Parts: sequence; structure tokens; C-alpha cells
Amino acid sequence: MLTLPDERGGVLLVRHTYGRKNWELPGGVVEQGESPMDGAVRAVQEETGLFVAPTQLTGIYYDADADFLHFVFRCVPTGSGAVPRPEGAEVDECAFWGPDSLPRPISDFTLLRVRDGMAGGTYPMPTLVGSHQWLEESEAS
Repeated sequence: MLTLPDERGGVLLVRHTYGRKNWELPGGVVEQGESPMDGAVRAVQEETGLFVAPTQLTGIYYDADADFLHFVFRCVPTGSGAVPRPEGAEVDECAFWGPDSLPRPISDFTLLRVRDGMAGGTYPMPTLVGSHQWLEESEAS
């Protein structure tokens, strides 16, 4: 999940073709062996055709009902003049919206994540860790 500001301070949202057909931050489930950052980049590209680079982790949210963690990143487009367009069967519309003119229907959870992301709060960017090696007591660390 991610907050994606454009040069005017807008947030990229997608409208789903299923369920309540609500507006939501682009995102999805992280694939096996994929970091949350890489998953966010992939999800934006798959849903909107935009290529982005995460610059800041703005929140981590735990959904107890679904037993699911949501990572929200602030990202910037990596190509100039890129325009979002719906990609795939899950997204009907996508657009940048001003923080004071967000579309409906939208969930209170989406509003919370957008507002937190726009407020500029940050978490340290995660450190990606590879395979672990176990050191024995006689080995120096």
C-alpha cells in the first residue's frame, strides 16, 4: 500500500471493479520472497502503469480482523509526464486527487492512511536483510 504524491500534492487512488467499487490506495499482497517496497512498486505498475520509487515509509498498520499488515510508502514517479491509466481487471479508474477533494466511496481506513502519509510522519526505511548465517561462540561478530 502506498501514498503517491504528484507534483501538485495529489494522491494516487484506484477504483476497484469488485466489491463496493471503492477508491483505494494502489497495493496488494506481497509475493513470496518480495519486500514490501518491491511489492508496492509492482502493485502500482500493475494497477496504474506508473513506475515509481519509494522514498519514505509513512506508516505500518495492523488489521486484526484480517491478520494483515499494511505498509504505506510515499513514492515518486520515475518517468516524466507519466499519466496513470487502469491496468488489469481489478481497476476501473485511477487518478491523482487533492487531499481535500478525495472521491467517494472511500473507507475511513484509506482516509487515515492518506492523511498520515500527507502529514509527513515517517518511519525509518526498512533495512533489507538477506540470508542469515549463524556464528558459533568462538567466532567474532
